[in-house]
Amino acid sequence: MRHSILVALCIAGAFGLSACDRKIDADAVNREFTDVNVIDGTGLNDVMLRASDPTAAVTYFARAGELEPGRIDLMRGLATSLVRAKRSREAAIAWAEVVAHAESSDEDKVQLADALIRDNQWDKAEQVLSAIPPTHESYMRYRLEAMVADSNKQWDKADSFYEIAAGLTTQPASVLNNWGYSKLSRGDAAGAEKLFYETLRHDSTLFTAKNNLVLARGAQGNYSLPVLDMTQTERADLTYTLALSAIKRGDVKIGKGLLEDAIETHPQHFEAASTALAALENGSAS
Repeated sequence: MRHSILVALCIAGAFGLSACDRKIDADAVNREFTDVNVIDGTGLNDVMLRASDPTAAVTYFARAGELEPGRIDLMRGLATSLVRAKRSREAAIAWAEVVAHAESSDEDKVQLADALIRDNQWDKAEQVLSAIPPTHESYMRYRLEAMVADSNKQWDKADSFYEIAAGLTTQPASVLNNWGYSKLSRGDAAGAEKLFYETLRHDSTLFTAKNNLVLARGAQGNYSLPVLDMTQTERADLTYTLALSAIKRGDVKIGKGLLEDAIETHPQHFEAASTALAALENGSAS
């Protein structure tokens, strides 16, 4: 579970940048802000936190922190940017430095726990979360608490935390999907199926939830696709998932038929399904 849960913004208007997806060059950041008065750059800090290129944001906040050491907003900016850049070990170290700051908050501890989980340091993350007072209630705090409880196979506690987290956000699709996968991983396919349907009710475009829903149905021997909005490619991919579920359960003949359907449905050559079908046919022929 620890390895399966792990689980985007745009930049506008600064120094001639006009497009949401325009990339910021890290070297240009260094050149542009060599002599910048960082205290006057607060607005730019917000822009860089949302930059399409997290590496450029790391460069900016690292440089700004050198010019104004000890400023907690810059320390947070660097730590956040390191998370976005998927530099998990450095992010955990950076958030630990933020937490050690005299002006740090309980939410900083939550961010540290998140970084530690991303770096697969689950025991340390649990210690950090345990040190946060129960009066600090946030979506991320309870989502992380649920993930830690999952990793410890404390299912009742995990369910409680997932439910609390889902109630603390107006966009619960992600946490509901995690909760469903948790149910699936512990063998409660029916409970997982209900949660994946609920996930898709909040975000009908989430393909991961669609695929997980098919896995949950397949685990129960239900090899029909659910009634969902899906593209032709998604239909082929989901049929392929069903085929693998059937084969895993020993329903090889059904799985073979589903593989053929997936290959026929896919608008392009479906290499994975073709390879699996060929392996089945070669196995039955030998």
